[in-house]
Amino acid sequence: MSWIREGELNLLEKISANILKAGPMPKHVAFIMDGNRRFALKNNIERQEGHMQGFNKLAETLRWCKQLNIQEVTVYAFSIENFKRTKDEVDGLMELAKQKFERLLDERENLEKHGVCIRVLGDLNMLPLDLQRIIAKAVVTTKAHNKCFLNVCFAYTSRYEITNAVREMAWGVEQGLIKASDVSEALLSQCLYSNNSPNPDLLIRTSGEVRLSDFLLWQTSHSCIVFQSVLWPEYSFWNLCEAILQYQLNYKSIQKARDLHREHQALLQLEADRACVAEYLQHHGNGKPADAQRRQEALLHYTTCREERIQDFLDALKHKRDSFFNDLESEAVVA
Repeated sequence: MSWIREGELNLLEKISANILKAGPMPKHVAFIMDGNRRFALKNNIERQEGHMQGFNKLAETLRWCKQLNIQEVTVYAFSIENFKRTKDEVDGLMELAKQKFERLLDERENLEKHGVCIRVLGDLNMLPLDLQRIIAKAVVTTKAHNKCFLNVCFAYTSRYEITNAVREMAWGVEQGLIKASDVSEALLSQCLYSNNSPNPDLLIRTSGEVRLSDFLLWQTSHSCIVFQSVLWPEYSFWNLCEAILQYQLNYKSIQKARDLHREHQALLQLEADRACVAEYLQHHGNGKPADAQRRQEALLHYTTCREERIQDFLDALKHKRDSFFNDLESEAVVA
């Protein structure tokens, strides 16, 4: 089954989509695609077939999102916790992922036509090497595409992602790229696997479970979260419309919370910069208090230097991550 499905909405779906698009639309939607195993049990089929039906539903959902002008989708494909399942099920999921990423590479022309950029978020070192190489090839092949984005969270949990971001900042301090005083909430956000994406506007979980299961905990603090009882392989266009309507009904309060958070972050950063400047002037001021103009000049200089340090660090971090994928992709070509 293709990752990118062609086809138009039917007349009723088109009318409904146009009505929805008259209001504020989410630009980034995240899905916890839950219910594949229960779907298999309900329909008396093998678990692996349930997971296959789940992938088919993802392809269909991506088509709906494209028709609704939703530019970015993030999906929870495989949690680190899923490694605790039976060996047969884990091996089956790895094989399914391998098949689907190989199929994706076969569809390169279609992906280029639609401008689809594939990103895989998680610790790929936990995966079999052959799957790592195929994933890396898919990521490198589509990285220049910029019309729409699919982020696949694989070997992922949010707590692991946040812990890794802290490690990256510690690496930056050890390398002398940044100072300990540069560490902030905003910098941690830029060190997450998802640093290339805006935070999701809407997060949807299917199957009736009402928990986030360690998915995008940092990124969804100001997102609309919708829990739906339908099993993922049974998800419909109308379920998606219902979730978007919930987002629209809560749009103003969500935007207000985001604006307040941005203002609070900016204020915290200003206070931190002022504290660093005050400490510097105290140690280099020959015992004389600095006047307002000198404090302002010192603050401007410090802020500029901090921003340059952080940008150099983020460039180095990007290079490190790009090299990881490029090296794996090169191994795949040789293999």
